[in-house]
Amino acid sequence: MSDDLWERIEPLLPRKERRFRYPGRKPVPDRQVLCGILFVLHTGIQWEHLPRARLRLGHDVLEAAAGLARGRSLAASPRSAVGRTERRGPSRLVAGGRRFQPRQGVKKGLQTGPSPVDRGRSGSKHHLITDGHGTPLAVILTGGNRNDVTQLMPLLDAIPPVRGRPGRPRRKPQAVFADRGYDIYRDQVRARRIIPAIARRGTPHGSGLGVYRWVVERTFAWLYGFKRLRVRWERRADIHEAFLTLACCLIAHRQVLSLT
Repeated sequence: MSDDLWERIEPLLPRKERRFRYPGRKPVPDRQVLCGILFVLHTGIQWEHLPRARLRLGHDVLEAAAGLARGRSLAASPRSAVGRTERRGPSRLVAGGRRFQPRQGVKKGLQTGPSPVDRGRSGSKHHLITDGHGTPLAVILTGGNRNDVTQLMPLLDAIPPVRGRPGRPRRKPQAVFADRGYDIYRDQVRARRIIPAIARRGTPHGSGLGVYRWVVERTFAWLYGFKRLRVRWERRADIHEAFLTLACCLIAHRQVLSLT
């Protein structure tokens, strides 16, 4: 991790309370923990395979990113968005006879659904909206059986205010480019005072909107360059959303560096 990226992330991390009694083990530095998280995100390896790091990863390692992921947006207020994720499930051991036996695990996780291809296994789906340069603005995690068009309005509502210019920050885009499958939401998009640049159903192909829609597909390619997101290994949806949010933040950081 570069020093410039760490200077941007360090103010967003939650402040640790100082302990005067029973300090326990010496805490791992935040930068070292974050490097381990980013290494897992980039390579897709399991936590126990982190090389030489020996990081003690608990339920609160991804609490900051998980807190940002709950808002489904990438520009929430850091101090208000950071929260403590819920603890893990019940004890892994249950009483059985004269000894404790392992508890049966949950087969599926939250935000999963049958695959629309063969219905043979459960999976998840990522929904993304970007600006004209491909910078992620909002991302949503749903089950694999959810149709893409059902998440258009939640994605529009999840776009945060855009700051940086004098005056009031922009709170909604000027226009939305989408496939003709989103044509059923044309009136709802226009009701939000947004121009729907969407091809109408039943009309011949060749509307020319493809020169704009490829941008979001390129962002998806950037997103799946992080190998941890190609296959969902986490049963907890908040942990996977935390990885998803971190990947979008890294893509946005690269976009900012390319423009400066």
